[in-house]
Amino acid sequence: MPTDEPDDKSIPRSARGSGRRLRGAVAHYLGSAIVSGQIAPGEKLTGEIANAEALDVSRSAYREAVQVLTAKGLVESRPKAGTRVLPRSRWNILDPQVLAWAFSAEPDVSFVRDLFELRAIVEPAAARLAAERRDKDDLKAMKDALTKMRRHTLATEAGRAADRAFHDALLGSTHNSAMMALSASISAAVSWTTEFKQRSRALPRDPVPDHAKVFDAIAAGDPEAASAAMRALVDLALDDTRSAM
Repeated sequence: MPTDEPDDKSIPRSARGSGRRLRGAVAHYLGSAIVSGQIAPGEKLTGEIANAEALDVSRSAYREAVQVLTAKGLVESRPKAGTRVLPRSRWNILDPQVLAWAFSAEPDVSFVRDLFELRAIVEPAAARLAAERRDKDDLKAMKDALTKMRRHTLATEAGRAADRAFHDALLGSTHNSAMMALSASISAAVSWTTEFKQRSRALPRDPVPDHAKVFDAIAAGDPEAASAAMRALVDLALDDTRSAM
C-alpha cells in the first residue's frame, strides 16, 4: 500500500467469512488498486503490520493475499527490501482473476484494445482449425451454447455464461492443446468486455447472429468462411466496445 493512506481501506464486513474468502477479498482490493494504477509499478507497499491494520485484517490474511499477487506476477517480495509492484510487462495479464481486477473499475482503453487485438489474432485461426477438426461432440457443445445465448440474451449472466461456453467449445474444437490452454483467458476477456459494453446502456445490437455465422461455417467444414466470420465477430465487438467508451 502506498505510504499515504486513502480514507477507508478496510475490507467490507460482507466480504469476511472463511479465511479463503477474506484472502480473496484482500487480494481483490490490492490487485484492483495495482491494475488500475492506483498503486504504480515500482511503488513499495508499506509493511505487513501496517497494511494488515489499515485493511482491518489479520497479518496471515494479508500475507496470503500478497502471495496470490506474487503468483500472478503483480508484486515481488524480497528480504529486507519489502514488497514492490512489478512492471506491467511482468504481470500475468491474461489470468482470469487479473482480468476481473482490470474491469472492476474503468479499464485502460489501450488494455481493452490489446485484448481485442489478441482475440483478432487467436480466434479466427481457432475457427479455421475448428472447421477442419471438429467432431460431433464439439458441434453439440457449440450448438447448445448458442441455443442458450438466444434464450437468455447477453444482457443476462446466464447468456454471458453461454457465450463463454461457446468460445470454450470453439477453442476445444481445435484439438490443439496449446490453443486450448488459452480458453480460460479468451473466455474471460469475452465475458468482461461484453459486460463492460453494457455498463451504462444496453448492447447496441444483438451479437448472437454473428456467433451463429461462425457456428454454421464450422459445422459446414469451411475453414475460410469460419475464419472470416470470426474475424467479423471480433471486429464488430470492438466497434460496440468503442461506442461504449
